Amino acid sequence: MAACKDSASAIAVPEDEVSTPTPILTPTSTPTSTPTPTPTPSNTLDSPVKQIQIEGLVVLKIIKHYQEEGQGNEVVQGVLLGLVVEDRLEITNCFPFPQHTEDDADFDEVQYQMEMMRSLRHVNIDHLHVGWYQSTYYGSFVSRALLDSQFSYQHAIEESVVLVYDPIKTAQGSLSLKAYRLTPKLMEICKEKDFTPEGLKKASIGFENMFEEVPIVIKNSHLINVLMWEMEQKSAVSDKQELLNLSSSNHLEKSLQLLMDRVDDMSQDIVKYNTFSRNVSKQQQQKHQYLQRRQQENTQRQTRGEPPLPEEDISKMFKPPQPPPRMDTLLIAGQINTYCQHINEFTSQNLAKMFMAEALQGHNVLKKS
Repeated sequence: MAACKDSASAIAVPEDEVSTPTPILTPTSTPTSTPTPTPTPSNTLDSPVKQIQIEGLVVLKIIKHYQEEGQGNEVVQGVLLGLVVEDRLEITNCFPFPQHTEDDADFDEVQYQMEMMRSLRHVNIDHLHVGWYQSTYYGSFVSRALLDSQFSYQHAIEESVVLVYDPIKTAQGSLSLKAYRLTPKLMEICKEKDFTPEGLKKASIGFENMFEEVPIVIKNSHLINVLMWEMEQKSAVSDKQELLNLSSSNHLEKSLQLLMDRVDDMSQDIVKYNTFSRNVSKQQQQKHQYLQRRQQENTQRQTRGEPPLPEEDISKMFKPPQPPPRMDTLLIAGQINTYCQHINEFTSQNLAKMFMAEALQGHNVLKKS
């Protein structure tokens, strides 16, 4: 797929062609397939995407997709369509990526996406890839699958983003829809495929600068705004008071449980790293002892007038132990940071509700007295 440009005319596709995304399978932890385009050399833009403008209809389609196919921690995914205007990415349409099992051998993922884009083009709807979306379960989206898929998109389409929709947080009263992109430093690391500790340290890659969040603006037409205003006027009073519910045990308990699981994973990685450090130290001692014995033997041979021992390749005799994967640890740290942010936001909102309830209760007591 050709890379997006700064104007709608520059990214137009010939009438007889349709961009062909090549789907890839995500790791076993994510059972669904992530639609990604075929990577092509991307163009370097003078100004990156600074804002994302989403049509309200796109948001409703994403929410409806999860309500119809998402169950519990089931992840739903889809393709985002739109265009780029200067430094603003406009997402005007989307379509879901159907879930299927291994029994659906006849299902052709590439053909499905081509047919969808061709159909959209025939009815004069934007059909150019600008990214993809997926749902998340209590904010559990920082994974190697998401990183690899977003890299494939961003390498092929410079301005592409991934939208992450959190239905659990949305059910608490506020829409949770965030857009992420890989940082330029992480893009260079992924292009070079240098995920060694030395490579990540040289590029100064940490969990806090792996992804960058792009601000989102939801745009609706005037007719849709009028419709929403009428629907709000007709809504029941009880529905509006649901946001004042002070119960938070279930949501907070689940978030803390997921955070504890990730902390356990981090502890296991720390144990692996400590084991690696001990093995390296032990090997260094063995190498030092070997060199000392060899030097002593050469000294004795020299006193006897014998030739020294032949040179040997020490690196072949003492192969360095394989270091643990550093990228997985960074992703775990990034996920822990995301959980902490969500818990902080949730508890802050609940504290505000409790202070408000306390003030109302005190006001009622004063009135009665």
